[in-house]
Amino acid sequence: MPDVRLASPQGRWILLTAVLGSSMALLDSTVVNVALPRIGRDLDANLSALQWTVNAYMVTLAGLILLGGALGDRFGRRKVFVVGVVWFAVASLLCGIAPNAGVLIAARALQGVGGALLTPGSLALIQASFHPDDRGRAVGLWSGFGGVGAAIGPFVGGWLVDGPGWRWVFLLNVPLALVCVPVALRHVPESGGDEARGRFDVLGAVLGAVALALLTYALIEAGGEGGWPVAVSAVAGVAAAVAFVVVERRRAEPMMPPDIFASRQFTAVNLVTLCVYAALGGFFFLATLQLQVVVGYSALAAGTALLPTTVLMLLLSARSGELADRIGPRIPLTVGPLLCSAGMLLMLRVGPGASYWADVLPALVVLGVGMVTLVAPLTATVLGSVSVVRAGLASGINNAAARAAGLVAVAALPLLAGMGEEAYREPAAFDTAFGKAMGWCAGALVVGAVIAFAVVRRPPPDCKRPECRTFGGVTSPPLEGEPVRKRLS
Repeated sequence: MPDVRLASPQGRWILLTAVLGSSMALLDSTVVNVALPRIGRDLDANLSALQWTVNAYMVTLAGLILLGGALGDRFGRRKVFVVGVVWFAVASLLCGIAPNAGVLIAARALQGVGGALLTPGSLALIQASFHPDDRGRAVGLWSGFGGVGAAIGPFVGGWLVDGPGWRWVFLLNVPLALVCVPVALRHVPESGGDEARGRFDVLGAVLGAVALALLTYALIEAGGEGGWPVAVSAVAGVAAAVAFVVVERRRAEPMMPPDIFASRQFTAVNLVTLCVYAALGGFFFLATLQLQVVVGYSALAAGTALLPTTVLMLLLSARSGELADRIGPRIPLTVGPLLCSAGMLLMLRVGPGASYWADVLPALVVLGVGMVTLVAPLTATVLGSVSVVRAGLASGINNAAARAAGLVAVAALPLLAGMGEEAYREPAAFDTAFGKAMGWCAGALVVGAVIAFAVVRRPPPDCKRPECRTFGGVTSPPLEGEPVRKRLS
């Protein structure tokens, strides 16, 4: 049984390691959007290249995150976490020195591999190291510090873009890694390694990532010249997705066991997750562009403008979770998406000459309140819809679904809204397309609310509850790492 106490020097070092590791991935997911217009200008990149700058990272992260957790269980969580941190830092360095958009996109894909190794390991280190009496508080501190990082991320990103330059958005990860790795090797005990046996579902992970990559390519390139490569990619992506389902149904030790979806509630909550995080992923990709391209904000001003959503989540998500415990998840998971939908419709007022206090802030406050209302209950309901021994698997699937939804939205929204390859260089055209995109996002959220109202019910009283009750991230739900899932590895 793990016996490290939080008040001990080793406990504080372990917490620092986990916070530094998760901060690398969290900061990267929140600051890159702010840098996109400057990246486009400096590298002479069109809109599809900017989409790939976001999605290359998300494809590998979403496709491999479950496998990354299994590798930690098999070979040692500290070891895999350290490899992930080093990998992420090297890929970040490549992003920072990229001479063109193609190299940047390739480096971002490599970053996603590193993120898939370190993201599950960050929380798993805490859960595998601390005494059970201290674990809840340690996870709470980890989650709280992560929320602070998410809150300051856009501000730091904007300051870097307007100051030293957008390359430092990526180079910032290198000094973080130089601190994190030695501390992890010296102070964090190894765990796992002898707890899991069996075969890795590498084929399932590869098929999942390939399906996401091909479908993303088809959606992005369909907004350009299109042609037979888009059609071939779309067909191949669908074929890879079908093959993934077939492989998972036939393997003795699948990465994503189909029988977990026998739970009607689990399936419904994941459908709500897809709707919600598709809308949020598309919103945060386009909103920073709208504020800079159309309204005329600097990168720093655009990053700072988006702070209210994250601050509201940081301050109020724990209370939202407590409320959902009392009244059940159905109402929060219905009302939350509807509030988010209203916030996105309010963003239709954000155009040329928009006032921050009269136009931007009200929309973001309504959006933030909606996110506060739904995120904590969503996580608790995911964990409560399956047996305790599968809670880690359920959370991993839900986290991967959220990230996949976000990357599909980033790929599809410009196409659905009629954005051309040079749209972000033409304020009037971008403003028109942004309004259409907000309509699509609002519609997806309404669909999620309808599903929640129709299907979601209160979990049984003895269901597993998430230990992280303070959420600051906006691009995916928190990843619950325990218990170890032996079937996966």
